[in-house]
Amino acid sequence: MPSNKSIVFSAQNVSKTFGAGKRLKTAVNNVTFDIYDGEIISIVGGSGCGKSVLAKVMLGLYQPTSGVFLYRDDKIRSLKKHWNEVQSVFQDPFSCFNQFFTIRSQLEDALNILEKKPSKEEVKARVDAGLMAVNVKPADIEGKYPFELSGGQMQRMLLARIFALKPKVLIADEPTSMVDACVRANILDYLMKLKQELQMTIVFVTHDIGLANYVSDRIFIMHEGSIVNQGTPEEVLDKTDEPHTLKLLDDIPEVHKTEWIKNSHRSKR
Repeated sequence: MPSNKSIVFSAQNVSKTFGAGKRLKTAVNNVTFDIYDGEIISIVGGSGCGKSVLAKVMLGLYQPTSGVFLYRDDKIRSLKKHWNEVQSVFQDPFSCFNQFFTIRSQLEDALNILEKKPSKEEVKARVDAGLMAVNVKPADIEGKYPFELSGGQMQRMLLARIFALKPKVLIADEPTSMVDACVRANILDYLMKLKQELQMTIVFVTHDIGLANYVSDRIFIMHEGSIVNQGTPEEVLDKTDEPHTLKLLDDIPEVHKTEWIKNSHRSKR
C-alpha cells in the first residue's frame, strides 16, 4: 500500500476472548494488520472463524481482551463519535429495523447520530437521495413498514441509510448471504458505487472467497481466530499453498476454476 495513504484501522496482537476457565473461548487470536484509507478489504473464513467478532471490534461493539486496536491512530473512546465515521451493514436487514415504525421514519432517525444535526429539510433530502442511489423511488416506500418488503429490498434500505449518512468507513458483514444471485450482484454494485462516490474504506466480511476476489484490494483469510493468509487477491488465490485458503478455494466449482480466477482478476479492475 502506498506510503501516502493514512491508516484507518491498526491492530497489534489483538485478541478477543469470551468466558473464563474451562469455558474460555478465543474468538480472535493475536491478529496484527493495518487497513488503509480507500481500501476494500475482505475478511474471509468459515463459520466460527472469528471474522464477525473482529468486525464488531472495528465497530467498537467489542473491546479487545488484549493487544492494541486503533482507529486513525487513537483508541475508540466514544461510540457515538466513532459511528459518525464508521457504519455497518449486516446480513439480516430485518433485525436492523423496528417492525413497528415506518421505513422512512427510521431512515430519517438514523441521521440523529450525526454530531452536526442537519435540518428537517436536509434530512428528507438526504434520505431521498439515499433511496435514489439504490434505485428506489422515495414514493415507493412512503407509509411502508419493514415487513412489507422482501429481504433484497430491505438490504437496499440498509444501503440507502449508508448513502444518506455518508460515513468514511463501512463494515459490510455478509450483506449478500440472505439474497438470491440477482440481488447479490446488485448489492455488490451498490457497494462499489459507495466506494466510488463517497471515497469510502470498506471492510467486507464473507465466507465466499469468490466474492472477496471480485471486490477486494486485499484479502485476509481467517481460521480459528487467526489471520492465516493475507495479500492481494492475486497473491492469495493464485500463489498460495496455505491449507485453509485452499479449502475455501475448493468451494469454487471445479469447472474452469483456473480460468475463472484469472478472468475475475482482469474484469474487476
